[in-house]
Amino acid sequence: MGKGLYITKGVAVACAVLAIGAVATIIGLSVAYSKEKPGSEAASTASPVGTSTPSTPKEPWQRFRLPDTLAPLWYNATLRPRLEPNAEGLYIFTGHSLVVFKCVRATDLILIHSNKLNLTTFQGFHVKLKGLDGGPAPSLRKTWLEVPTQYLVVRLNSFLAAGRAYELYTEFVGELSDELGGFYRSEYIEDGVKRVVATTQMESTDARKAFPCFDEPAMKAVFHMTLIHPQGTVALSNSMDLDAVNISIDGQNLIRTRFEPTERMSTYLLAFVVSEFTYAGKTQGIRIWARKTAIEEGQGDYALQKTGPILAFFEGYYNSTYPLSKSDQIALPDFAAGAMENWGLITYRETNLLYNPEVSSNADKEKVATTISHELAHMWFGNLVTMKWWNDLWLNEGFASYVSYLGANYAQPTWNMLDLIVLNEIIGVMAVDALASSHPLSSKEEDIMKPEHIMELFDSITYSKGAAVLRMLSEFITETIFSQGLHTYLEEFKYNNTVYKDLWKHLQMAVDKGGIPLPDSVEAIMNRWILQMGFPLITVDTKTGKITQKHFLSDPKSVVDRPSEFKTSFSMASTESTTTLTTGSDSSPSSDIPVINRAQIIDDAFNLAKANIVNTTLALRTTKFLSKEIEYVPWETATRNLGYFYLMFDRSEVYGPMQAYIRKQVGPLFDYFRTLTVNWTTIPTGHTDQYNQVNAISLACKTGVEGCKDLTTGLFKNWMQNPAKNTISPNLRSTVYCNAIAGGGVKEWDFAWSMYKNAAVASEANKLMAALSCTTQPWLLNRYLDYCLDPEKIRKQDAASTIAYIASNPIGQSLAWDFVRARWSHIFHE
Repeated sequence: MGKGLYITKGVAVACAVLAIGAVATIIGLSVAYSKEKPGSEAASTASPVGTSTPSTPKEPWQRFRLPDTLAPLWYNATLRPRLEPNAEGLYIFTGHSLVVFKCVRATDLILIHSNKLNLTTFQGFHVKLKGLDGGPAPSLRKTWLEVPTQYLVVRLNSFLAAGRAYELYTEFVGELSDELGGFYRSEYIEDGVKRVVATTQMESTDARKAFPCFDEPAMKAVFHMTLIHPQGTVALSNSMDLDAVNISIDGQNLIRTRFEPTERMSTYLLAFVVSEFTYAGKTQGIRIWARKTAIEEGQGDYALQKTGPILAFFEGYYNSTYPLSKSDQIALPDFAAGAMENWGLITYRETNLLYNPEVSSNADKEKVATTISHELAHMWFGNLVTMKWWNDLWLNEGFASYVSYLGANYAQPTWNMLDLIVLNEIIGVMAVDALASSHPLSSKEEDIMKPEHIMELFDSITYSKGAAVLRMLSEFITETIFSQGLHTYLEEFKYNNTVYKDLWKHLQMAVDKGGIPLPDSVEAIMNRWILQMGFPLITVDTKTGKITQKHFLSDPKSVVDRPSEFKTSFSMASTESTTTLTTGSDSSPSSDIPVINRAQIIDDAFNLAKANIVNTTLALRTTKFLSKEIEYVPWETATRNLGYFYLMFDRSEVYGPMQAYIRKQVGPLFDYFRTLTVNWTTIPTGHTDQYNQVNAISLACKTGVEGCKDLTTGLFKNWMQNPAKNTISPNLRSTVYCNAIAGGGVKEWDFAWSMYKNAAVASEANKLMAALSCTTQPWLLNRYLDYCLDPEKIRKQDAASTIAYIASNPIGQSLAWDFVRARWSHIFHE
């Protein structure tokens, strides 16, 4: 899954600033990790059945893990979503499903997941059970719904026979809610008409909301899906449709679409969508689906152009052909995650799949490329071969995060993506991993049991640190050997499940075959990086040559309460990502030092200063060279670190001198881009130069560089005078919007809000959504916070990001914190 479910990319950036970390984290937790509110019960003919509420997990149905007695073989499920509300004002879906399973060990108990489904009863039981191949089935003794553990419990009067197959049938009604999980609805306005999409998000434990199933990653099966849907809509699922026939039910003319059986796969990768969407692309089985208007405007063209090359890259990288017959990708108006790697039907937020060159920036374009690459990487690593349990989620997501840069680099070779991974993933996550509250990449299986435990793993440690350590591993064994190990790993375990040690085994085989000398085995080296949290501070005594290491903590007074069998000692198989900081030096990085290392020196110095290991003055000295620096990565690293000082000292006597110093440093950069772009009339050709132009304007306006405020307010004023024609360069819109709103008042804010509500392109709406938080008027920020509670104003998927944006504004910091505390109950439950 692409970044977004746990905390969106925007929130993750906001969280990097220590001062607002608490606010952003709490908001992210409230939306992504909170227990779900009980949904309204959909109308059904089912009889109410009592549930038990165990105090201790003594019985199998009181435990959160399925027993190893049964194994699903295949499902046949039919679902009919209603795209209009019923008499009670509820959107519902009805369905029936059967699952054929094999009894692995004799048992008189069937546990199958079911959550928020009203099950029809048959002669007092929630299921029908029959034996296959002429064999009898035990009679039913009792059935009930165990709500705390989300089970449908079936007790039998005798034992199922080991080695025999059985069929379990259910009928049910569920709510097609707007909670962004399971089988849910998304809404949008097109041609002045509200339209409803029925769609899914199953990861990690929400397939059980769509139909009863064995909802664990290792319970792989084949799925035969059928969707019944209104005329004028199209149905999609993981596999190609077999047929679509017109039918009539209760006088309604409908379509019944049946799909080919899937490959053997996990429930969390299931997907089905009913919509009025259309698509771009008709060859090679690649289709980009979205709102009709978006496709007609060509917003799916870039994704279509890059999907084929990225798939081809991964086929070569894994030395394995794409395992499916088609690749559908669909952009949804409401989607909690950044994207989801459903096998054969990848779902995205609109901002992560659609691109409009007239409105979208180069950052939007990069986001589309890297997100597509991330999700396509999963088609093999995660889907074809899947982790056995969620404690190894890092292996799925860390790997996809790493190789997404390789795929994007292949598709866009001039973008310097292999440098940007250091900035986007490694530098940022090191700040998180330096906290005492960090956690190891891999947890013990028994420590990850409940759905909320699983959701807590979807964080930057899993994604970005996972990417960092796998990148480190591929560097010291070489990328060629790394990909060779992946090939044999995928070949041995395709359509099955693994644990991380299986990957270490195959990489070791490749290392041995390639004759790569290592100081220890792959497993011994890597276990020190995945089974304990943090990373080391390496100290070299230049007089004696003695090298020592210790666990680095940004707060040296914090206490780590997680035991480590390695005593926080790390294997130093590679020094590729290390930098040297001489504490007695009065110099700063020169242009002779590679650009990535220039950035690392700045970041390391500021982190060491925060930990009271070096003087803050030394950290600031590492930025002296910036007056001559024009590269993006060092500037972006410095900007992020200086942002911490802005938040800490904006009300102190230090603020003035700090402003003057940064103004002096950024002035030459502002002048450089003014000349390069012929007074802001052209766009720099380089990808990262376009990023750094934004940095130059943002910092120049923030510190009062002459001409900057006139530039941003002038551009915004011209737009206000002619709202139908926005001449601001898409690359500059975020910073122009923010600075103009910060320097303006209610007139500017209300104009931006109107443009936000009427934005036809999601990436443009996102820019305005972030910029609205830049106002310096507290009452406008409070109004904006209140809007976050109204999904008619701010979509649920964007509420957490919006509050975090407000919290990143020094004026909004305390307002956001007060708001969270005052509205905690609403945030938690809604």
